[in-house]
Amino acid sequence: MHKKHNFIHYNIFSPYQNLVAFTSTKQSFDTENTRFTGDSPEIYTETRKQLAEKLGIEVQQLVFPRQTHTDCVAEIDGVPDCEITETDALVTNQKGICICVQTADCVPILLFDSKKKVIAAIHAGWRGTVKKIAAAAVQKMTDKFGSDTANIIAAIGPSISPAMYEVGNEVTEAVLRSIPNAGKAIRLNSSGKNHIDLWEANRQVLLHAGLQTKNIEIIGECSFTLNDRYFSARKEGAETGRMVSGIMLI
Repeated sequence: MHKKHNFIHYNIFSPYQNLVAFTSTKQSFDTENTRFTGDSPEIYTETRKQLAEKLGIEVQQLVFPRQTHTDCVAEIDGVPDCEITETDALVTNQKGICICVQTADCVPILLFDSKKKVIAAIHAGWRGTVKKIAAAAVQKMTDKFGSDTANIIAAIGPSISPAMYEVGNEVTEAVLRSIPNAGKAIRLNSSGKNHIDLWEANRQVLLHAGLQTKNIEIIGECSFTLNDRYFSARKEGAETGRMVSGIMLI
């Protein structure tokens, strides 16, 4: 991990000169309650403008979905002329389009096929995780663009850590039903409550989808614990700001 513009940049992507991949922090933007989508442009116009300036691109090159914890993956073949609704992952092979997701405890996942030059940006909360949205994005890359999973590399970004993510039976049972090797993603605390490791759960989903262990980076930074650096909906409330994670071919 290294930083520029108060963005996190991932070591796994650093060998590639034709790629930009990042996650923002609380220090990345001047606005107090950072959001990138919303019901009216006033909510996100300024932060998108600042993001585009930092990336050296036009605002129109930024593409965000309206996330609703689905397993829907949209293929982006150009700048869309309308909002992408009910979608939590984007995939493209087009240069100059920065596909993005926003998070505040949920897991951002960025994918890159270095051979076919295909990228994906994924938002995976616990619902998206158990729906295996990361695997759906990999499937889109292989089906639509001919990606070989051996060539796909992945970064799992800052989000709530297993130590902080205590859950009820509904979530635990969903993980047990859906996640490969689910036992590796469930931990019991001293009070007998379950904690879910969303990082490991998504790693297992990606491995099961065909990615290689060496090609998955988990940054391992907790949005709840490192609340001076990251937004946390669980700690600050659902109305808090959001981090943006994006990836772009150049």
